[in-house]
Amino acid sequence: MESNHTYRKLIVWQKSMAFVTKIYNETKSFPSEELYALTSQIKRSATSIPSNIAEGYGREGQKDYLRFLNIGLSSLFELQTQIEIAFNLNFLSEHVFKELYEDSREIERMLTSFINKVNLKSK
Repeated sequence: MESNHTYRKLIVWQKSMAFVTKIYNETKSFPSEELYALTSQIKRSATSIPSNIAEGYGREGQKDYLRFLNIGLSSLFELQTQIEIAFNLNFLSEHVFKELYEDSREIERMLTSFINKVNLKSK
């Protein structure tokens, strides 16, 4: 039986999970020589976002939780940079890049807001 209190109910976690799927689908078309370079980095950054939200949720204390939320946010910034690199290298079309970037900005706003909320609770 699932507890009422779970990271799975956090909208920011749900959106970041959907975003990971989108990232994996879009990177399938990247050149094979990028598999262990940019493609791998993009996937790791994307996966890190919901993973850190979940890991922080399971930690003791607000300070530890905030640390993991901030790591997730840092991974998001890293991912934004990597998808721009992919766009500059013509691995992503302008349309796909804009869609991914806007999705990432929505998660960024949500995660920043959530961090601020958790931060206020800890004071």
